[in-house]
Amino acid sequence: MDARLINSFVSAVRNVFQTMASTEVRVGKPYVKTDGPCSADVSGVIDLSGDATGCAVLSFPKVVACRAASSFAGVEIDVDHPQFADAIGELANMVAGSAKSDLRGIRCGISLPTVVIGREHVFSHWRTAPRLVVPCKTALGDFFLEVALRVEKAAAAPRGAAP
Repeated sequence: MDARLINSFVSAVRNVFQTMASTEVRVGKPYVKTDGPCSADVSGVIDLSGDATGCAVLSFPKVVACRAASSFAGVEIDVDHPQFADAIGELANMVAGSAKSDLRGIRCGISLPTVVIGREHVFSHWRTAPRLVVPCKTALGDFFLEVALRVEKAAAAPRGAAP
């Protein structure tokens, strides 16, 4: 995956969590994972379509997801709270929306958020494109930004460059 693409998502996760959840994100070394289920308990998923297809996922241990949702909402939220999934979904939506606006020359749309709760879930895009996993450390706890993205070559080329 092109570094400029993942940098858009890394910048977005930092900005969203700083402004919306009042926590700084320290990013670890990204790595590629080509198979296997998600090891988190809760994932906020946004699908991308258009010139770039795939998904962006925020994957959390349950306790970290609850802390992030609570910080975002400004009230205590646990997994059983009726607003829990909405809070996680909105964080994922804001990260994907911010990254999308930074993807110069790539037209893509983002889906409504989906929130998956449960161990070892698998997303279909992970079978068609390798996923880049970015470890994220915060005062709320650690989580992962995972991006599986396939970009059409013509869209990935800088404007004016030959495809």
